[in-house]
Amino acid sequence: MFDDPVLRAAMAGFFLGGSLIVAIGAQNAFILRQGLVRAHVFVVCLIGALSDGILIAAGIAGLGTLVARSPILINIVTLSGAAFLFGYAFLALKRALYPHGMEVADKKAGSLAAAVTTCLALTFLNPHVYLDTVLLIGGLSGQYDGTARLAFGCGAVLASFVWFFGLGYGARLLAPIFVKPLAWRILDLLIALIMAVLAIGLLLRFLNG
Repeated sequence: MFDDPVLRAAMAGFFLGGSLIVAIGAQNAFILRQGLVRAHVFVVCLIGALSDGILIAAGIAGLGTLVARSPILINIVTLSGAAFLFGYAFLALKRALYPHGMEVADKKAGSLAAAVTTCLALTFLNPHVYLDTVLLIGGLSGQYDGTARLAFGCGAVLASFVWFFGLGYGARLLAPIFVKPLAWRILDLLIALIMAVLAIGLLLRFLNG
């Protein structure tokens, strides 16, 4: 089953997208807080996931298509993506050495308009969102052709939906865990490991042509 290139592409997109979205702190903290107070949970989760989906689609349709047409650009994006992921892995490892619990003490619910505005601001005013979705995921999708590239993007989008809705609706179960620095240390170590493995995979892809 895992020999299917489309399935492998979807899995690669899912793990890449999942690793990147978990590393974005402010947006996650806000959605976790909304989940804790059970206020507008579906709306903020949907905004986060759809926003990622739109940016990923734009990256795959635009930058991904451009990269796919040029072997030179594929090599550049592959090496740049590997360096980017190694950098993210290093930052995650650094966070693991000095972990902090997630602050979720403020239990005031707030209005729907305020929640929507805050969620949109934390999404679209965060430059890392564009680096992760449009540039990194969009650029790396150029390694795949046709259906496989679409599967890669769908895997990344699915990761966003799974993460945001899992975080929002699982907040009351997760909160007692993630207020503890040890939980973040373990999570960041896992993120660092996954990103390092993905980066090594890109380097091997480059070396193997």
